[in-house]
Amino acid sequence: MLRQVSRRLLVLFCLAICGALLSATLVRFAPGYGVQESELDPRWSAQSIEALRQKQALHEALPVFYAHYIVALAHGDLGESDSLKRPVRELLGQRLPVTSNSVVRGLGLAWLAAALLASVGLGWRGGLYEASSTAFSSLLLSLPSAVVAMLAVYLRTPVFCAISVVVFPRLYGYIRTLLVRSYDESHVLAARARGLGSAAIFWRHVLPVAAPPLLALLGVSFAIAFGAAIPIEALCDSPGLGQLAWHAALSRDLPLIVNVTLVVCAVMLAANSLADLAGRALAGSTQ
Repeated sequence: MLRQVSRRLLVLFCLAICGALLSATLVRFAPGYGVQESELDPRWSAQSIEALRQKQALHEALPVFYAHYIVALAHGDLGESDSLKRPVRELLGQRLPVTSNSVVRGLGLAWLAAALLASVGLGWRGGLYEASSTAFSSLLLSLPSAVVAMLAVYLRTPVFCAISVVVFPRLYGYIRTLLVRSYDESHVLAARARGLGSAAIFWRHVLPVAAPPLLALLGVSFAIAFGAAIPIEALCDSPGLGQLAWHAALSRDLPLIVNVTLVVCAVMLAANSLADLAGRALAGSTQ
């Protein structure tokens, strides 16, 4: 187990670094890179503009930027934002708790709603319920994150509610199918034949069978929620990583974009890895 965890951590670190450097490559070769609004400001002198261009020249050669970034990262230095003129570590430290709070609350609300709706469907498998729940889930699934964010702004709802709307339809269908399949197992039918109550059957026979894939789904849903939080926070003007990433993209702030991408990749990969390890451990214990 220790060797497997160490291997996962090494893979996670390598993938996060590759994602950050790939984002730097995309930004570097994007149209208009290297042109800043400050160069058009008449209040800047020629010497200041030249100093700004020389500083920007450090990012022109990607191998040089990669080398400086990795060396600084090894010393715990994430660099300084070109647009905000503040340390990137300080910016991430302020924005990450806001996004984490919204993601956790939105994910909890989505899981609670999906689990309750799917559990109710176990005792009532009528055609009307199936059609209405499927239509409602499909309607929410067809809404892009940007549209959900605009509705949240119009209705003045919190950011976590918009995140839960994005995540809920992706959870409900899978949880519903998984619980129905577990409920139709032979040992569950035998328990029903012996006269066990619905609550006892659910907690003792249905949930233990469905727990490992549900844990795997938890990791996937966390990645979905964290990815949906980026455009939602940007459009709702929430002071989280989404707003910071939007500002960094508009200003072509390469140090800030690279580190935001690094954090997003690390969080998503860590959530998937932890859910996968927990699912395997739980499946091994049940067997």
